[in-house]
Amino acid sequence: MELKPGYKQTEVGVIPEDWDVSSVGEKGQVVAGKALAVNAPGKQRPYLRTKNVFDGRIDIEDVLSMPMTDEQFSQFQLRHGDVLLNEGQSLDLVGRCSVYKEEYPEPCAIQNALLRFRANAGTSAAFASHLFRHCQQTGVFAKIALQTTSVAHLGSSRFANLKLAWPTENEQRLIAAALDELDALLSSLAVAITKKTAIKQAAMQELLTGKRRLPGFEGEWEVKSVGDFADCTSGGTPATGITAYWGGNIRWMSSGELHLKRVAEVTGRITTSGLENSSAKLLPPKCVLVGLAGQGKTRGTTAISLVELSTNQSIAAILPNPSFVPEYLYYCFDSRYEELRELSSGSGGRGGLNLSLIKSLRLPMPTPDEQAAISAALSDMDCEFNYLEDKLSRLRDIKQGMMQQLLTGKIRLK
Repeated sequence: MELKPGYKQTEVGVIPEDWDVSSVGEKGQVVAGKALAVNAPGKQRPYLRTKNVFDGRIDIEDVLSMPMTDEQFSQFQLRHGDVLLNEGQSLDLVGRCSVYKEEYPEPCAIQNALLRFRANAGTSAAFASHLFRHCQQTGVFAKIALQTTSVAHLGSSRFANLKLAWPTENEQRLIAAALDELDALLSSLAVAITKKTAIKQAAMQELLTGKRRLPGFEGEWEVKSVGDFADCTSGGTPATGITAYWGGNIRWMSSGELHLKRVAEVTGRITTSGLENSSAKLLPPKCVLVGLAGQGKTRGTTAISLVELSTNQSIAAILPNPSFVPEYLYYCFDSRYEELRELSSGSGGRGGLNLSLIKSLRLPMPTPDEQAAISAALSDMDCEFNYLEDKLSRLRDIKQGMMQQLLTGKIRLK
């Protein structure tokens, strides 16, 4: 392939002619932290570990200490601008890194589960951090890491010997400034989403219990068991070995898709024959769906169907009727996720809800008009939250594209 003017072929790919290929160790000092030794001599000193170093941020909520001599503490102590990387992590997270900006209020060191890169003169630490983050996210670190059991080790020597493309110092600073600006936008959006989440949680707690009433509504609420005003059913799974049951036009939902919350589309499809020869049932739109069983967060997760569908046996469906507003019921169940998990029965780490437990759950029930008003208010909050989430996702994609272009020299900043 013919090279564009101003570019050259190197061992790490095509890069601009004024960039160089150097090992990480040529651009800065690489040091592994101190091995944990609870009974070693010296004073107790704070240290950071993998739990404190995330992608682009340092978390100091849980900082531990261990004894170190003055000489050891001097060797492993952190300075403003040091780049910290997870030396030992899962394979996909090994090398996760951030710049240390003296987040901890007093001098601290690092444990040997971290690596410290201290940039030499002529190397931008901020640029190096973005370059290393790109290496982690694109699997470069995973390729050189050694894995033992479930932990992968980047290794100080392997990391120091890794050859990468480096721009001139001036371009390093320009690239770092551009990516830092995007990081600041991402951080501000994440903060806004956290605030919106807290506001919604507080609003749900007040509106769904009657502690706060919307304008124009008054009167006492009733407290009813779900089984008193709604019918519940669970689904089923057609025999997976019979091909005639699968690939049809009937939507079929597994419990793993409950995280979609407002379900307009599902991945599974079954045939009429599959529906008729299993416990699956064709459910109308506006069913409130509740995860009955499953590991992780599936059990107790709530969604609402926007289309006709069927489900597997691990999902309970509360069927709609004119006596209640399905969206209101959805928010009631969604707000009581932890309570639903505590109601779960079962063993072996899976646990499980059942239809009897769902039907026995008692809920405060205003009039249908007030249910609709509460649902509309919470739905508006969901729309704001979803808008911010979508914006955050798009901005992350933009940043990934910019990193790929800027860190390979395909786009130049001068």
